[in-house]
Amino acid sequence: MLNNSKIKGRGAQLNTHNRFFELTHEQRDDFLEYCEKEGEQADKNKTQYLEVFPKTIVNKVTSPDVGMAYCMNMYQGCEHGCIYCYARNSHEFWGYSAGLDFERRILVKKKAPELLEQFLKKKSWKAQPIVMSGNTDCYQPAEQHFKITRQCLKVFLKYKHPVAIITKNSLILRDLDLLKALAKDHLISVNISITSLSETTRRILEPRTATIKKRLETVKVLSDNNIPVNVMLAPLIPAINSHEVLPLAKAVSEAGALSIAHTIVRLNGAIGEIFTDWIKKTLPDRADKVLHQIENCHGGHLNDSRYGTRMRGEGQIAKQINDLVKLARHKYFKDKAMPKLNTSLHEVYKDNQLKLF
Repeated sequence: MLNNSKIKGRGAQLNTHNRFFELTHEQRDDFLEYCEKEGEQADKNKTQYLEVFPKTIVNKVTSPDVGMAYCMNMYQGCEHGCIYCYARNSHEFWGYSAGLDFERRILVKKKAPELLEQFLKKKSWKAQPIVMSGNTDCYQPAEQHFKITRQCLKVFLKYKHPVAIITKNSLILRDLDLLKALAKDHLISVNISITSLSETTRRILEPRTATIKKRLETVKVLSDNNIPVNVMLAPLIPAINSHEVLPLAKAVSEAGALSIAHTIVRLNGAIGEIFTDWIKKTLPDRADKVLHQIENCHGGHLNDSRYGTRMRGEGQIAKQINDLVKLARHKYFKDKAMPKLNTSLHEVYKDNQLKLF
């Protein structure tokens, strides 16, 4: 049963305390009562775009179990509002909450293309794939206005440098021209996140994302244009979408995906409080069941931070989910594989002119 008294269009339903702050902020009932009597809105629920000025844009990834060595993020915070998003905690480093602030205060790095070009031209840099969206989605709604991701793709193409993209937004097809040009030299791979085939599930888990139909179409269009696509079945949440592994794998394979990857949900940091509050308001009839099954996957806790086990889980429920993914790979991806990105071209393009000798 869905609870309709939610903040519309948002995943989180509260702002959690920022662990770096000594003081806390709360919205008191007497203030809410005053606003109602005066006919005022206590919370206008608007998205703010705030420009920030980082000195660098490419980050080295030190975690050994995430499958990438370098990443970059054009935006901090994400309007998609996915309730389970691990990136929420990073918003606290910027002085905001991991809850509603993460979805409504989007930090924009307009200098990202310039910083990326400076990085790629370093004499010491040897080409390795750089992942766009290691933290927050590079094709979130802000991109439609700022076009920073498109500008960065132009830089990667100019310097013949390999790049991978992680997104759950069909807006990526706007840049099909650049993706096709990169694909000619095997410089691009795309990871599309699809967590369910149910629009009802998608709407409550990921309120401002592209529809499932749009995402499957995106996989097909990219694949038809020889752009390699991996689909992220991530995260798989017990009693919410974990039963969809096989039909999801079948659907994305038929759309042209070359592989799938998965994680089992873990609710680290402030996300445990955010998710617990959300599920008790959104799915009260199964909230306890879902929370207990998540705990079953992580030794009785909502989170396990140990490398190697944190994203695969332990216990019987985790084993069942991981076994389902193995079966799905064998059944639908037996003769498919993602190609390696080309790192051999960048060196001769580093100074923006071909070296003859």
